[in-house]
Amino acid sequence: MKVLVTGAAGFIGMHCAERLLARGDEVLGVDNLNDYYDVRLKKARLARLSGKFKFVKADIADRAAMERLFADERPQRVIHLAAQAGVRHSLKDPHAYVDANLVGFLHILEGCRAVGVEHLVYASSSSVYGTNARLPFSVHDNVDHPISLYAATKKANELMAHVYAHLYRLPATGLRFFTVYGPWGRPDMSPFIFAGAILEGRPIEVFNHGRMRRDFTYVDDIAEGVLRTLDRVAQPEHAGAAPARLYNIGNNRPVELMAYIETIEKALGKKAIKTMLPMQPGDVQETAADIDSLDADIGFRPSTPLEVGMPRFIEWYLKVYRRMS
Repeated sequence: MKVLVTGAAGFIGMHCAERLLARGDEVLGVDNLNDYYDVRLKKARLARLSGKFKFVKADIADRAAMERLFADERPQRVIHLAAQAGVRHSLKDPHAYVDANLVGFLHILEGCRAVGVEHLVYASSSSVYGTNARLPFSVHDNVDHPISLYAATKKANELMAHVYAHLYRLPATGLRFFTVYGPWGRPDMSPFIFAGAILEGRPIEVFNHGRMRRDFTYVDDIAEGVLRTLDRVAQPEHAGAAPARLYNIGNNRPVELMAYIETIEKALGKKAIKTMLPMQPGDVQETAADIDSLDADIGFRPSTPLEVGMPRFIEWYLKVYRRMS
């Protein structure tokens, strides 16, 4: 089938596009190639995509460009991953999050409605759980207390998608990703920051004095979950309901921050110099994904432990990224 992947030059977008192409789908990739981080990395990701792949450089916040794209290409299904990412950056540049994550998402919804897309799968985030105290986080929990603008835009995406599913019967599935890491990731992610600092003998910043836990999820598990979800068109939960679903995709095995740092140290063969700091605004102490719904409906559970995934990332980081940068 013909699948539109927004954010195709991004971390998760490239991995999803690779898998779609490998199984024989036609992929239309869209990305604006902005300079939020090194554009050379984005172009190197795109260079890995070949075969039935077409790339269009465009900004999802550009209404006219999105209208033309959908009218001309008429994708059957859509994987929407383009967004302004990063909890901490949303404290510095809130307008970028409104433009990409709210205005841009509306243009994707309108495009899907206009051409009758069979299924929209879009990226949400574990950050929507905000100050929720009950663990693991369940998709049935209330998520009305975000603590960053990034989280608020992702919650808004879920509400917007539900409206379009209700009004226009657009099947839409939101995936709440939990701390994704792996080869070809973003340089603003902690594995990059920690690895670079450790190798260069600079101190790493350890927030909340290390008293944090994260449900680190390897990118191959995320991409597999996205494709399996794409293939299972969202259905109403009951008669009269909208064809809109939400799932967590997390490793379901939270790891202590200090243990996480140790896996990086071990893979690099070098100890980190640590600067202990208080909690940063917009951050949460712990994340953990309840993936029972994903398992029951999609038949999938992420399975790559940190002890396997992190050495793979470090190998790529040393062989590819360090040479690139």
